[in-house]
Amino acid sequence: MKATFDMVSYQCSKLVTERYSTSFALATKMLDTSIRSDIYNIYGFVRFADEIVDTFHDYDKDVLFNKFENDLEEALECKISLNPILNSFQHTFHKYKIPKHLVDSFMKSMRMDLTKSIYKTDAEYKEYIYGSADVVGLMCLKVFVKGCPDSYDSLKESAMALGSAFQKVNFLRDVKADFEELNRSYFPNTNLTELDEDSKKRIVEEISADFQLGYEGILKLPMEAKFGVYTAYKYYYKLLQKLQNTPSLDIKNTRIRVPNYQKFGLLARSYVKYKMNLV
Repeated sequence: MKATFDMVSYQCSKLVTERYSTSFALATKMLDTSIRSDIYNIYGFVRFADEIVDTFHDYDKDVLFNKFENDLEEALECKISLNPILNSFQHTFHKYKIPKHLVDSFMKSMRMDLTKSIYKTDAEYKEYIYGSADVVGLMCLKVFVKGCPDSYDSLKESAMALGSAFQKVNFLRDVKADFEELNRSYFPNTNLTELDEDSKKRIVEEISADFQLGYEGILKLPMEAKFGVYTAYKYYYKLLQKLQNTPSLDIKNTRIRVPNYQKFGLLARSYVKYKMNLV
């Protein structure tokens, strides 16, 4: 009956994706069915780790995170876990031979969020971004290329850039919540209490450069992955454009969103481009 337990685990990861991120879930549904479940499995794992450090304020986060990390190590070693999210992740981890150092870097960045609130230098900022975003892009890339080492190596830089772009867009969108509720400031050399247009412009230009490199990689992805990743790219790029056109004061005081009708419009236009081989 292990197969039944595994199927329930995969369904749990899918449910986590759908409940926590309608945008990512929509993009994932655009992937080929042969790889869709594995992306749900990766998202469920990274989401649960992030939830511990970001939202469980009424509990001892250190205790919860330590237990989650220990359970993760046991799941990867034993190839099973009674935590369905970790059970589904270990399946994908072993199936595609995801390098363990990617998982370790991710957990290191998540642990930083337990104690570190301000990133003062570019080195600190880049280390956090690598662990919290770049490696997630690399884990997904392992799935997209179905473990092929040559394809992975050729697309590695672009996958990291796209992961960085997505994460930085989230940072800029969530400036209010991160700074006021979690007392965090990710962007170095930026006074978020006085976020001005020049600072915002510098951040947007940095993200735009990441998007450009990420897009170059999307064009080279296997057909099974291209449409889904392109859909996610278009959503986050649209969000960046909205942030770019929003006054700094409004970014600090509200959470900018892309309405559902615009998401579905982006999906429709992306599909047309994809079918016409314009992507």
